[in-house]
Amino acid sequence: MAQTPASTADLLAELTRGAAEVIQPDELAERLAGNTPLRVKVGFDPTAPDLHLGHTVILNAMRRFQDAGHTVIFLIGDFTGMIGDPTGKNVTRKPLTEDAIKANAQTYADQVFKVLDRDKTEVRFNSEWFGQMSSADMIRLAAQHTVARMLERDDFEKRYKGGQPIAIHEFLYPLVQGHDSVALEADIEMGGTDQKFNLLVGRQLQGQAGQKPQIIITWPLLEGTDGVQKMSKSLDNYIGINDPADEMFGKLMSISDELMWRYFELLSFRPTAEIDALKTAIAEGRNPRDVKFELGLEIVDRFHGKGAGEKARDAFLARFRDSQLPDDLPETELAAGDDGELGIAAALTAAGLTASNSDAFRMIKQGAVRIDGEKVEDRGLMLPVGFTGLLQVGKRKFSQVRIGTRDERRGARDE
Repeated sequence: MAQTPASTADLLAELTRGAAEVIQPDELAERLAGNTPLRVKVGFDPTAPDLHLGHTVILNAMRRFQDAGHTVIFLIGDFTGMIGDPTGKNVTRKPLTEDAIKANAQTYADQVFKVLDRDKTEVRFNSEWFGQMSSADMIRLAAQHTVARMLERDDFEKRYKGGQPIAIHEFLYPLVQGHDSVALEADIEMGGTDQKFNLLVGRQLQGQAGQKPQIIITWPLLEGTDGVQKMSKSLDNYIGINDPADEMFGKLMSISDELMWRYFELLSFRPTAEIDALKTAIAEGRNPRDVKFELGLEIVDRFHGKGAGEKARDAFLARFRDSQLPDDLPETELAAGDDGELGIAAALTAAGLTASNSDAFRMIKQGAVRIDGEKVEDRGLMLPVGFTGLLQVGKRKFSQVRIGTRDERRGARDE
């Protein structure tokens, strides 16, 4: 597994592409250049049964490490799940029951192996060591960190200053997660940007245990289909990995052209050079929709099997054929407002598909408005800068619309 300096640099770039932060990158490069497979730990608390593409950002990173010959540890936090991760919470989180944890953990395992190589994945449960830990052991663990350090954590600090209660068991969570790294002798731990504090505790505890502190790689939280908020089921901007193939493909087609590159970077297994070539192809005139098709084909095939992407694409195109698209389909460039968005009603009116915004609202209420074949039901829908899609009103009114900035529109008029 020894790497030459040049290949180590290339490997490091590929393994960390899209990462938000790498703590100790020089040390990571040094370890990658060695002959020993690294132990890469990622913990998942089974808090909900269903995963979406946002969750797979880190799974994809794990798969890249697997493919490079390293040991990936999929750690299910069945013990920590009973504490409840306080990260990002402004109130004490309700712990899960043991039965709920077991059920969710099994569902997680069924889903993650759509990305990870089952035969190369070490699946562990942190109850293996915490289930054997005595109360005296837990007190010794708690003695390795101070309250002052805990209150440096942003969400704890805000709650403390705001007079909101912090339960003692919540302070245990970062310590328990950090001790997982000691128990597993992790070389690398990965997590979302919101997990940085917990990951740093792991480094500290490993150092106190006489281990070489783990390298930390944090990953950004993937934006949902709206391109603004992080992907979340509660915000209805998610793409579930168990979504039907046609639905998954349609949602991927709804993202903006700019967001498409974010998805390529964080979700695709294409080499960076291939993604750069696709960007060049668009700059030279290739239709962005066709490139988005390639993203949709890859993602749908991954979760529904080879060939499912092509069937979903064909079904997507058939919806347009059934709508009898005109040969001279108009293309409209629209400008977003100062906030970087344009309301759906204003877009329909500016594209000449409705007589007024009130007319647009009426057509939405009647179910006559579609974007890329998908019915629009939210009259308050906002289209972000970079949006590209086929707007349709009724059976015969169409326009291929792209939303740009006012400066872009001004520059186009000046040319």
